[in-house]
Amino acid sequence: MKDLILKQKQVLFFILAGGLSAIVEIGMMKLLSHYLPNYIPNETNWHGIAYPISNILSTTCAIIFNYFLSIWFVFERGKHSKKKEFSYFMLVSFFSTLLSLLFFNLLYQYVVHDPVDLVVYTLSPIIISKALAIIIVSVLNFSIKKRVIFNG
Repeated sequence: MKDLILKQKQVLFFILAGGLSAIVEIGMMKLLSHYLPNYIPNETNWHGIAYPISNILSTTCAIIFNYFLSIWFVFERGKHSKKKEFSYFMLVSFFSTLLSLLFFNLLYQYVVHDPVDLVVYTLSPIIISKALAIIIVSVLNFSIKKRVIFNG
């Protein structure tokens, strides 16, 4: 029973850490996708990739933020040295970033075309696509981070 409660607590903290990281990622995406095209015209479409720099920078900020939340609140440390742990975390995050970029582009170009009006705020197709990509990649991230990087 105690193990079940600990697992549920870990999943809850992972979701909270992920939610806070998603807020950082989406907020940065909103800012960068708004301002970067003024300075980098190809940012909106670089060889068929929509907002590549905005996407990579926003994801990188969220990854670093998530790393600290993960080691402070979600996972137990000690399976690897701190240096190895951080390296593995960044390697997994690099591949997660590529997956997120892929899912974002597929969603943005083929699925999400219209904004969603929430009365107090309207979600643009960029933000909706980014949020959905984050959710999809998060499931994979939890499994890999729990089993490979940290002490289960």
